[in-house]
Amino acid sequence: QVQPVESGGGSVQAGGSLRLSCLLRGNDYASTCLGWFRQAPGKEREGVATIYTGEGTTWYASSVLGRFTISQPRDNHRNEVLLQMNSLKPEDTATYYCAIDRGAYSAGYCYPPFDSGYWGQGTQVTVSS
Repeated sequence: QVQPVESGGGSVQAGGSLRLSCLLRGNDYASTCLGWFRQAPGKEREGVATIYTGEGTTWYASSVLGRFTISQPRDNHRNEVLLQMNSLKPEDTATYYCAIDRGAYSAGYCYPPFDSGYWGQGTQVTVSS
């Protein structure tokens, strides 16, 4: 069973950086959609960034474009996805979730909401002002 496992969350001051990691069991992720989502208290879950592992194409929410980078380590079997978060803002505070959904692919990219995917338990990111 696919079960993403997130790590790397924590507390940081505004302007700081964090890197989140998501590991998946096995190694059959050569052509699939991986993504990061977040949910703040009282708000709906929103897509943050996605990557199509077959070509490395990425999608970002406008609120994180230029600050966050989704990637996969070059030496792995595509079973890990990273989210580098720079210039963090208090409004980035949320629980961050990793997800995989093969059905989210469309015309070279992967798009939220990953409704048919598998989700991790989440990792908390807190940004103080």
